[in-house]
Amino acid sequence: MLTPRRASDRGHTELGWLESHHTFSFASYHDSAHMGFRDLRVINEDFVQPAKGFGTHGHRDMEIVTWVLDGVLEHKDSMGNGSLIRPGEVQRMTAGTGVTHSEHNHSETEVVHFLQIWILPESTGLEPSYEQLRVPDSERLNTLRLLASRTGEQGSVTVHQDVAIFGAVLEAGQGVSYEPASGRHVWVQLTRGAVTVAGESLQGSDGAAISGESLIELRADERAELLLFDLR
Repeated sequence: MLTPRRASDRGHTELGWLESHHTFSFASYHDSAHMGFRDLRVINEDFVQPAKGFGTHGHRDMEIVTWVLDGVLEHKDSMGNGSLIRPGEVQRMTAGTGVTHSEHNHSETEVVHFLQIWILPESTGLEPSYEQLRVPDSERLNTLRLLASRTGEQGSVTVHQDVAIFGAVLEAGQGVSYEPASGRHVWVQLTRGAVTVAGESLQGSDGAAISGESLIELRADERAELLLFDLR
């Protein structure tokens, strides 16, 4: 069964320096029908104006994954990490017992566009940690490339939960197939373009929850980019 989550139906926050679209309930946006999907708690699509950003703030007991689509995001945290995150780079931060960090648009002229993803951890009180990995478009072209996993296998970052995150760049007319194990659930998050999955058209920033399917086939109606989450 596939249940689409249309981009136009998401929550929306506009703060001048920040425009954010919330797939699931977040901050002042609350929708009891969209509190998350399995262990996937947050997908925020954020647009931050030049030289602006999130000041230092805290998190705990959450796996936070950042995926930049356009621009450069500057990250600093209480673990001593300072980095620049560019398109094609995945960042994972385990908040665990507590961490503070800030995120700013590194550019003085261009908007930074990224996804902020929160995943519930397998246990509370984990030691905070950080990881960043570059995954070129060529490694995702017309295939599902593992970006994050419980074991850090296949050159992926490690997420402390039974979840796998894949990324794909599909040329028009090309497709990929995915076979979830029995009892698993899948979330597809489109980030650009248009795809057809299980007879349903997804466009732009649409998402979809998929359960009870043994084979998931995605075909690009135009060049497209997406993330696929395999969840328990």
